[in-house]
Amino acid sequence: MAASTKLAVTCLFILLACFVSATVVYTTVTDGLPFRKQLLTPWMAATLVDFYINVFAIAAWVFYKENCWIRNLVWLVLLVCLGSITTCVYVTWQLLKLSSQEAAQDPIYHVLLRNDHKGVKDRKATCFSVSVARIIFCILGCLMLGTLAYTILTDGSPFRKELLTPWLTATLVDFYTNVIAISVWVTYKESNWISAFIWILLLICTGSLGTCSYIVSQLFHLSPQDPVYLILINSTNRQKAGMRKRRDSNSGYSDCCPTQNPCIFVATVML
Repeated sequence: MAASTKLAVTCLFILLACFVSATVVYTTVTDGLPFRKQLLTPWMAATLVDFYINVFAIAAWVFYKENCWIRNLVWLVLLVCLGSITTCVYVTWQLLKLSSQEAAQDPIYHVLLRNDHKGVKDRKATCFSVSVARIIFCILGCLMLGTLAYTILTDGSPFRKELLTPWLTATLVDFYTNVIAISVWVTYKESNWISAFIWILLLICTGSLGTCSYIVSQLFHLSPQDPVYLILINSTNRQKAGMRKRRDSNSGYSDCCPTQNPCIFVATVML
């Protein structure tokens, strides 16, 4: 089952990368380059804000995954310049890097987490990081909400045929490909299909506003002492990590010097 999940997700992102690439090439050939002032209509600008907030969320995960700042910088530039094509390539690359054992267990879990964090609930991170993450995504959500309200007030409804230019269409394809990537994560995170369906519907209808809302809601499920990366995994794997951490702590305690416990010390002396 897990191996088939890896195959299905890999095929999905390869197809999406090809589709977005073909869309960009076709739009460039038929409508010219996108770097033209007349293309930057109010709703195009709002769509780009929406798009790059989702890119920010994906980039945060990439920064977590990559230990090297040079690789981080390269992937960030590619995400900004190529959008969802980079997302698809990066996810596919992470899937192909999985060992056969990891693919047979839980491929999504192993793709999401860094190797040094798998199976361990590391509490070295401070509550500051969780608090900052909450604040950042709350601000981004408010930014998108403000942008949406301002654009509606100044330019009217987005549901007008004249707004659907070739490059806006291509941007929407790019945008919703990233939404699909985030939806795969949401589906993995949610314990039942009803809640997953509701969140995915919100992602489709509200874009990055739904993304920020979901991330903030998940961050509030973490305790202040938890590291932020635990937001990536579902509650089942989070509990397993906690149990493993407690078991390691208990074994460490039992191996300590007997004199640290008065009862053990007395029993040792009597013997």
